Amino acid sequence: MMAAKWFSVQGQKLGFAFFMLLQHFVHVSYSFPEEIERGSLIGNIAKDLGLDASKLPSRKARVDSESNRKRYCDINLITGDLIVAERIDRESLCGEKVSCILIFELILEGPLELHRISLQIQDINDNAPVFTKEEIKIEINELAVKGSRFRVNEAHDTDIGPNAVQNYVIQKNNHLVLEIQSKSDGSKFAELVMYKELDREEQQEFRLLLTALDGGTPQRSGTAVIHVIVLDANDNAPVFSQSVYQTDIPENSPLDTVVLAVTATDADEGLNGEVTYELIRISETGRKTFMLNPTTGEIKLIGPLDFEEESTYEMRIEAKDGYGLTSDSKVIIDITDVNDNPPVINIKSLTKPIPENMSPGTEVGIINVQDRDSEINRQVRCSIQQNVPFKLVPSIKNYYSLVTTGHLDRELVSDYNITITATDEGSPPLSSSKIVQLSVGDVNDNPPVFEEQSYSTYVTENNKPGSTLCSVTARDPDWRQNGTVIYSLLPGEVNGAPVSSYLSVNGDSGVIHAVRSFDYEQFRSFKVQVMARDNGSPPLSSNVTVSVFITDVNDNSPQILYPAPEGSSFMTELVPRAAHGGSLVSKVIAVDADSGQNAWLSYHIVKSTDPGLFTIGVHSGEIRTQRDISESDSMKQNLIVAVKDNGKPSLSATCSMYLLISDNLAEVPELKDMSFDESSSKVTSYLIIALVSVSTFFLTFIIIILGLRFCRRRKPRLLFDGAVTIPSAYLPPNYADVDGTGTLRSTYNYDSYLTTGSRTSDFKFVTSYNDNTLPVDQTLSKSPTDFNDMSFPFFSP
Repeated sequence: MMAAKWFSVQGQKLGFAFFMLLQHFVHVSYSFPEEIERGSLIGNIAKDLGLDASKLPSRKARVDSESNRKRYCDINLITGDLIVAERIDRESLCGEKVSCILIFELILEGPLELHRISLQIQDINDNAPVFTKEEIKIEINELAVKGSRFRVNEAHDTDIGPNAVQNYVIQKNNHLVLEIQSKSDGSKFAELVMYKELDREEQQEFRLLLTALDGGTPQRSGTAVIHVIVLDANDNAPVFSQSVYQTDIPENSPLDTVVLAVTATDADEGLNGEVTYELIRISETGRKTFMLNPTTGEIKLIGPLDFEEESTYEMRIEAKDGYGLTSDSKVIIDITDVNDNPPVINIKSLTKPIPENMSPGTEVGIINVQDRDSEINRQVRCSIQQNVPFKLVPSIKNYYSLVTTGHLDRELVSDYNITITATDEGSPPLSSSKIVQLSVGDVNDNPPVFEEQSYSTYVTENNKPGSTLCSVTARDPDWRQNGTVIYSLLPGEVNGAPVSSYLSVNGDSGVIHAVRSFDYEQFRSFKVQVMARDNGSPPLSSNVTVSVFITDVNDNSPQILYPAPEGSSFMTELVPRAAHGGSLVSKVIAVDADSGQNAWLSYHIVKSTDPGLFTIGVHSGEIRTQRDISESDSMKQNLIVAVKDNGKPSLSATCSMYLLISDNLAEVPELKDMSFDESSSKVTSYLIIALVSVSTFFLTFIIIILGLRFCRRRKPRLLFDGAVTIPSAYLPPNYADVDGTGTLRSTYNYDSYLTTGSRTSDFKFVTSYNDNTLPVDQTLSKSPTDFNDMSFPFFSP
């Protein structure tokens, strides 16, 4: 850009140390003219400071102004160029000050750096000289002698230096010439010098064109008309008591306050000695702030003062007597600062959100504090009031670093509202506060936690696959995906099979389902491990044990172990005819694979050859005689016994018990099929009755035979040779008695013998510790089709 050729760069580097933080504080100065276009290049500040331009965006490079004034410059983050951001008018910024310097700061983060930028604004000739009045009235006494001087109101040019007023030119005339004078401050003014006397009678008044010229390029000018009035003699001009008046006034002074009074005296008398005052040179701001009493010379305050906006006012006051002789004096009014501006807190940088695993002492924000007052009134101290894990550490100049002082935990506190208070050192001190909102970012630092230490569930056997057993719940206090819980089964085996073939778990809800139907008789309980895993990175997890208990249902019918079920052989018990009522003749043994009340068995005789002869124990299964056996009772007795469990609904099984009433196997006829036949039983009864009725002799013979058998029975003996002991009864493993509630309730001791060599039968002699048990019990076992090979299975409960 064309404006760049005006620029000059001056760099001065100074090092400062602030609270153990070594940062570079470089002062860079640029000089350029006012009124250049926006976007014009000032200089490449990245190159001048030795910075890497590619890192400017990541380091959040920015230009900040002091005292919150406009940002007249900005930085291009791509090239590192410092450019003009606003229109710069030197006159509005600095007025008539010889030096106009704007101070800015270049701020970079990571690490924090602060660089001072000075912009020296050069004046250009953009303002023309202006007279305070379009017509300047000068009254000259006709007695004025050649060489008399008459001061002319000077023109004002807001430019400075060579661009200010440098010369005056007056229209040619026959009486007055113009001479240029210089003041101590370098400004120029004009005086009219008489080179030919005036004659009021010839010419009472005349007008001359006065032109003020500045020294700029191109040159600018301003004009005014000098109205010369010829008067009678007035030979003394007013004289001020001071050539320069200077005073101080606080910026909070009320309106109508008399700032000061100027005084000028005139040695003349009468109208020639009457002095009036007039402001002949003052800035537009000063004209709105102060008013001059033309008669008394008092300067009053008519507008508000603000030290931060303008700290000094300069003006010129002219004293004029009644006939136009004048003099002037300079007035300087300094505005003194009062503590009327509270500190301003600016958040320059803030980390959002703050990770909760951030270590103590980490910088999370940069705070800047400004106070527009001066000296001690702008000294500010900053603090945090609340009990929070943060503190302010003074950094560079009026910057503070917001750092953590402890560990953060989002699950305990997720947001902080920090009140930062800034207080100045004025009297009385002023303060301001700003609330900074900080949010804590979540980190996956909490594993899921189950609501219970372990879970138990009960399921009845024969359940439907897919049925719901229970649900597990784990909570994760983390946020979003870090707190999302996913459930799964840990690998394992149940009875040699993968756990996944028994159970499944819903990954989202934690509901556990049965994959298959369970059988209480196979296994009654098992345990699995359920894992709860969050969705963080890396994921965290925890496990819990789930115990599954299978409850029994009545799905197994009783199984009769003795007598053996009908098939290839059947069991036959011998009952002595001399057996008394209540004698134990046999026992039905049954078991049930179920448990609890489903395995409680009861025994019932559902059909018998002689219903009144035998009874069975409801819970023991023992078959006993109800009465003494008589000769009239049928030799062949067939009982059908039903065994029922206590389940709901109840299941049952039946068996047939074959009994032979006889004292000697020799009396037992050839065994035939002894399956229960009601019609044959009745025929046999009829035959016996008929036989007894026909022959009394035969009855007597039978009684004698019974008497002999009775005597023989009192002395037990082995009737047969080659007796072999039968082993104890074998019970299948699934039918073990459990807690006295199983199927084998009573305890008996049986001695069993088998005989060989008999043509017709084998015998079993039963000895019991029960007093009502028959001394000798004989059992005949024979195949329904073949009685030559006989076996006698026997169970000893």
